[in-house]
Amino acid sequence: MVMAHMDGAESRRQPLAGLERTASRAFGAVPPPVLVLLGMASLQVGAAFAKQMFAVAGSPGVVTLRLAFAALVLLVLWRPSLRMDRRTLAVVLGYGVVLAGMNISIYAAFERIPLGIAVTIEFLGPLAVALFGSRRKLDVLWALLAGTGVLLLSRAEGGLDWVGVACALLAAVLWASYILLGAKLGEHTSGGSGLALGMAFGAVVALPFGVAGAGSALLDPAVLAVGLLVALMSSVIPYSLDVEALRRIPPRVFGVLMSLGPAIAALAGLVVLGEALGIAQWVAVGCVVLASVGATRGTR
Repeated sequence: MVMAHMDGAESRRQPLAGLERTASRAFGAVPPPVLVLLGMASLQVGAAFAKQMFAVAGSPGVVTLRLAFAALVLLVLWRPSLRMDRRTLAVVLGYGVVLAGMNISIYAAFERIPLGIAVTIEFLGPLAVALFGSRRKLDVLWALLAGTGVLLLSRAEGGLDWVGVACALLAAVLWASYILLGAKLGEHTSGGSGLALGMAFGAVVALPFGVAGAGSALLDPAVLAVGLLVALMSSVIPYSLDVEALRRIPPRVFGVLMSLGPAIAALAGLVVLGEALGIAQWVAVGCVVLASVGATRGTR
């Protein structure tokens, strides 16, 4: 019976192994910087599509579907073990809570302010982590540059919804926490098992908010289809491309490329949602991007 079970498990792994080899060959033909840029474009275009569904399912409902479908895909791919010590369990649970909170906060910001502005404010989280991780005098310049960007955004013509700004700032704080917890997750788990379990717990945390905000709309086939699309574009595809890129480029180069996130978000908002930014707002986005690039290049 043991041999039969092993044979069955091996037969189930073979199609996945073949799929992984095919994907690896396909990714190998693409330069790593292109993989990172494609991942960011997928993430932000997915966010733009998600924003179009807010009127039907609300932002918490869309977040719930995104996390649930992404968790399902990751659990199938990694099939993680549920056996873990208390410390690992605490890290996984904390990671799931922060992941859910970060997504709920930034989607609430998307609901109230333009996509590019929300992502620019959210980027203050990883920027703060990079700055606190370095003691160079030049980092004062990057902090001032980021502050200038935020000041320009706050003085945008027509004003901004301050609840949306507050939600984006909360997402920034949670993103910083997500980075720190992600490092702990990597120390206590292997492969993508920790990510799969954390994503699943995040979906559980988001579920009450999604049900309260969307109700029976979560079961609508059209909403479910868009939720699956958003999960693939905003979670599964970018994470997969990032992992492949990090195999072939140094983390510092990866961080510099990721700093283009606010600009790509602004372009996605313009193309998909028609959210045009003023000159001062584009300058603000540029300030935060440059500050992020400078801080990332100085981080060990």
